[in-house]
Amino acid sequence: MPHQSIAPAHARIAATHEIPEAMRRDVGLLGELLGQVLTEYGSAGLLEDVEALRELTIAALEDPDGAILAQAEELVASFSADRAKEVARAFTCYFLLANLAEEQHRIRTLRARDGEIPLQDQQPADSVAAAFAHLRDEVGQEEAERRLKELRFHPVLTAHPTEARRNAIAASVRRVGQLLDDRDDPRMGTGALAQNRRELLEEIDNMWRTAQLRVSSPSPLDEVRTALSVFDSSFSKVFTQAYRRMDDWLQGEAGGTEAPKAPAFIRLGSWIGGDRDGNPNVTASITRAAVAQAADRVLGDLEARARTVGLALTLDDRYTPPSDGLTALWGRQRQLSEELTDQAVQHSPREPHRQVLLAVAGRLAATRARDADLSYESPQELVADLKVVQDSLAAGGAKRAAYGDLQELIWQVETFGFHLAELEVRQHSKVHSQTLAWLQDPEGVEKTAVPGEEVIETFRAIASVQQRFGVDACRRYIVSFTQSAQNLADVYTLAEKALGGAEHAPVLDVIPLFETYEDLQNAPRILQEMLQNPAVQRRLEQTGRRLEVMLGYSDSAKDVGPVAATLALYEAQEKIAAWAVENGITLTQFHGRGGALGRGGGPANRAILAQPPHSVDLRFKVTEQGEVISARYGNPEIALRHIEQVAAATLMASAPSTERRNAEAARRFAPLAQQMDAVSRERFHGLVDAEASPRGSRRSPRRTRSVCWPSARVRLSGGSRWSLWRTCGPSRGTSPGRRRASTSPAGTGWARPWRRWATWSSCAPPMPTGRCSGR
Repeated sequence: MPHQSIAPAHARIAATHEIPEAMRRDVGLLGELLGQVLTEYGSAGLLEDVEALRELTIAALEDPDGAILAQAEELVASFSADRAKEVARAFTCYFLLANLAEEQHRIRTLRARDGEIPLQDQQPADSVAAAFAHLRDEVGQEEAERRLKELRFHPVLTAHPTEARRNAIAASVRRVGQLLDDRDDPRMGTGALAQNRRELLEEIDNMWRTAQLRVSSPSPLDEVRTALSVFDSSFSKVFTQAYRRMDDWLQGEAGGTEAPKAPAFIRLGSWIGGDRDGNPNVTASITRAAVAQAADRVLGDLEARARTVGLALTLDDRYTPPSDGLTALWGRQRQLSEELTDQAVQHSPREPHRQVLLAVAGRLAATRARDADLSYESPQELVADLKVVQDSLAAGGAKRAAYGDLQELIWQVETFGFHLAELEVRQHSKVHSQTLAWLQDPEGVEKTAVPGEEVIETFRAIASVQQRFGVDACRRYIVSFTQSAQNLADVYTLAEKALGGAEHAPVLDVIPLFETYEDLQNAPRILQEMLQNPAVQRRLEQTGRRLEVMLGYSDSAKDVGPVAATLALYEAQEKIAAWAVENGITLTQFHGRGGALGRGGGPANRAILAQPPHSVDLRFKVTEQGEVISARYGNPEIALRHIEQVAAATLMASAPSTERRNAEAARRFAPLAQQMDAVSRERFHGLVDAEASPRGSRRSPRRTRSVCWPSARVRLSGGSRWSLWRTCGPSRGTSPGRRRASTSPAGTGWARPWRRWATWSSCAPPMPTGRCSGR
C-alpha cells in the first residue's frame, strides 16, 4: 500500500550531533548487514515494510495530532500474521545490534579514558584509588586501610522473566560484539576487514534464522546453567582483574612484587535453584543439584588454574630454594599419595614449587571427584597450602612469581570457595506457619499450595549441602513478607523438627524481607523482638553480631506509588541502621532492586552514595536480575567498570563528609519530602482507583487499575520466581545501560537497497516490569 513520503525530521538532524561518529558508524554497518540479510533471505518486500514502519514511527515523534501514528497503526493492521512475525523479528534483531553498538562505544570510551586521567583529577565515586585517597585524607592512613579490608560487594543473581533470550542468541550477540571490537584494531588491513565483514554477515544471518525465544519455559536448572555461563565468560576472570587493578592503584610500581593490599572483597550469591517463594518447580532436589553444578564448575576452574600456575613455576631449587614450610607441605603431600607426588617429581625435577602446586591441582581434581582420601576439606585448607607456596617464593627472592598469577589464584579461592555462589533459600512466611500447623495436625489442616513434606525436605537439603560443600555454600534463609518476629522464629523451629533437634539442624542466617509499606514502617520493632529469640542470640554470638536485613522495592511501590515508596525505603534504612548501632549489630542491608526504575533500578554507585548514614558501612548487597546480569556482567570490560564504581562508592559512603552531606540533606529537605509523599500518594491512588475513562483512551484508569493494583495477577510459567505474577504498574522503565535513542542519525548512506536499514531507530519499547524475585 502507498505511504506518505516522510521528510527528515528536526529530531533526526539533532541526533547527528548527539550520537558519536564511531557509534553511528557501527550502527550503520550492523544495520546495513542486517538489511542485506533481510533482502537476500527474507520474504519479498520485507525490508520495505520494515523501513516504512520505522520511518512512520520516527516521524510520529514530531507529529502532535497523531496522524502519522495512525498511519503506522494502519500499516501494521495490514500485515498478515506471518508478515507481522517477520517484521517483529527484524526489529528484534536490529535492536540487539543497535544496543551492541552502543555497548561497544562504551567500551571504546572506557579504553580511551583509562590511564589518561591523573589520580588527583579522578572522581572519588568512580575510582577506587581516588576513593581511598579521599578516605585517607579524612580518617588517616591506618583507618583507611582498616576500612578497605572490611569492604564487601555482594551481588546476588536471581532469575527474572525480562531475560527471555535464549542462550543461543546471547552467544551470537557476544560473537558479533567480539567481531565489532576487532574492527577497532588499527593493525587490521583491507583483507582482514573484509574477512571480518563476512564473518559479521554470517553471524547476523544466523541470528536472523534462530528463534529468539525459548520454545518451552526454562526449568530452574536451565536458569542455573545460564548463570554458570556468565561465570565462564566473565566472573571467573573479571573479579580477580578488579582486585589486581585495585592493588596496582594502591601500590603503584610495587604492585605484583609485595603482599597485596587489595582484599578479595566480592562474594557472589544466587537465588537460582533456591528461591521457592510461590514457585513449585524449585524443590529440595533442585536445590541440591543447583549447588552441585556450581561446585563442579568452580572446582574444575580452580583445578585448571592451579595446574596452569604450577606449570609456569619452573624455578630451579638452586636459584629459588624451598622454605622449611614448603618442604613440610611436600612431606604431607607425599603421605597422602605417593602416586600423585611421583608424577609431579617426574615432570618437575629440581623444581619444588612446581611439584607442590601440581600436587595441589591433583588434590583439587580429587575434591571434584569426591575422593575422600585426597580431597580438600575446605577452601581455607587450600588457601593455606597456596600461601605456603607464596611465602616460600617470596623468601627465595621470587616475589613476582609469589604475588603474580599465584596471588590471583588465591583471590579466586577466597572469592568463590568450593561452591562458586552462596545459594540463598527464600520462602513465604505464610508457608512456614501452614507447615507448622500441618505438623501439629496432619489430618486437620487443609491441603496447602506447598506440601509440608517439601518444606521439611528443604531444610534437610540445606543440611546435606552444608555437609558436602561447607556452611557458606547455603546458609542464608530469606523470609518473604516478614510481618512479625514469629515469622522468623518459625524457620528455626522447622529446621529443628526437620533434622530431629537443634544439635542436628543446619546453620542458618534467617533474613527478614520487609516488602510492603507497612512492613517497612514496622521493621525496627520486629527486629527488636527478633533479638529475644534464643536461636538468633546464638547465631549472633557465632558471627560476631553480624546480621542481614532485606528491603523489597517493588511491593512498597505498588502500595503507595514509587515516590512515596522511595521515601519510605530511605526512612526504613535510616531507622534500621540506627537500631543496629544501638544494639551493637554489624548490619548488612540487602537491597532487592530490579532493573527498571520503578523497581529501584538505576546507577548503582549513585544509589550507594545516597543512602542514609551508617546504612552501608562498607557493605553493599544487591540483587542482580534478568537482563541486568547480561547488561552489567556480560561484557568483561563493562563488568570491571561496574565493579570499580560500586567498590569506590561503597568506600566513599562511609566517609565522614558523605555521611554529613546526606544527614544534612535529609534534614534540609524533610518538609519537601513530606509534601512529595502526600502529593504522590494522592496522585497514585487517584490513578489506580479512578473510574474508567472512555474506552480506547491511552491512559484509561480502568486499564491502569487492572494491570497494577496489587490484587491483579497474571499467570506465567517460569523458573525461580512467582508462579502468579503481578504485572507492571505506573512505574515503567528501561534497563540500565540500554538508553533508547530518540531518532536516527542522518547521513548513513544508501548505496544499496539494504543500506536504508543502517539508521538509528526510536522504536524500542520500554522493558516490561513485574512482580518478581527480589522485588
